[in-house]
Amino acid sequence: MQWKRNFTGLAFSFFFVVSYFTNKFVLTVMKFTYPTLFQGWQTFIGAVLLLLSGKLGWVEMKRISRSAALSWFPGSLLFVGNIYAGSRALSRLEIPFFFTLQNSSHVVTYVISKAVHREKMEWLKFISVCLMLFSAINLPAYDPQFDLSGYMWAVAHLVCVGAYRVFQVHYKSSNLSDIEQQYVNYLFSVLLLAMAAHPTGDLTSALEFSSLQSYALSCGCCASALLGFLLLLASVKLKSGLSLQHLALWIFLSKVTAMFLSPLIFYMDLNTPSIICVAVSHVSEAMLVYFERETQ
Repeated sequence: MQWKRNFTGLAFSFFFVVSYFTNKFVLTVMKFTYPTLFQGWQTFIGAVLLLLSGKLGWVEMKRISRSAALSWFPGSLLFVGNIYAGSRALSRLEIPFFFTLQNSSHVVTYVISKAVHREKMEWLKFISVCLMLFSAINLPAYDPQFDLSGYMWAVAHLVCVGAYRVFQVHYKSSNLSDIEQQYVNYLFSVLLLAMAAHPTGDLTSALEFSSLQSYALSCGCCASALLGFLLLLASVKLKSGLSLQHLALWIFLSKVTAMFLSPLIFYMDLNTPSIICVAVSHVSEAMLVYFERETQ
C-alpha cells in the first residue's frame, strides 16, 4: 500500500509542476492573458471529463440536486475568484514569487477561523503564519520587476484561496463529495466566466490575438485543461488514502520542485533579498506542515 501512496504522490507532484509550467507558458510566453476564456476553457473541459468519468465509472459521482448545488454556490464563487485572480497574477509574477504570495492565504484562513469560528492557534503555527505574511509584505520592495497590478491580483487570489479553505473545512455537507464539489465549481465557473467574457473585453481582444491560430497556443490550452483534470484526480486519490496533512506535505514538495525547476524553463530576474523572502516563506510553510502533522 505504501508504494501505491508514494506513486500517487509522485503523480500528483508531476501533474502539479507540469500544470503550472503549462499555464505559465500560455500566459507569458504565448501572452494569451484572457482569463475568462483561458480559465473558462479549462473548467469546461474539466466538467466534461468529470461527467464522462462518472458515466464510465472511473470516479464516483451521484446525481447532484439543485439545492445541494446552490448551497455550495459561495464556495464556487470563491473558486472562480481564485482561478481568475490567480491567472492574472501568474501572468505578471515569477512562479517563486507567486507561491510566496499564495502562502499568505494561510493568514486569511487564520483570521477568518479566529474571527468567525473562534479557533485557537498554537504559538508555532502563529509564528509560521506571521513569517509568511512578513515575507509577502517585503517581497514587492525587492522584486526587480515590480508589477503593481500583478501583486493586486495576487492579493485577491490569496484571499479567495484562504476563504475557500475555511469554507471547505466548516461547510459540513453529506450531499457532495470532493469530486462533486469540484464538478459544481466547474459548472458555475463556466457559466460565470462565459457571462464575463464580453464585458471584460476578453472576447473581442482574443479574436484579434495575433497567435490565436498557432499550434503552440492550441497545444498549450489543450494540455492545461487535461493536466488540470489529471491533477484533480490525483489530489482526490491522494486525499482518500492519506490525511489532509500528508496532502499538504505533497503540495509543499510540489511547490518547491516547481520553484527550483522554473528558472531552467523561464527567464527570471531574481536578486538576493527576493530569494530570501521566498526562502523564509517556504521554510515557514514547512514548519506549518510539520506542526499540523505532529498535532494530529
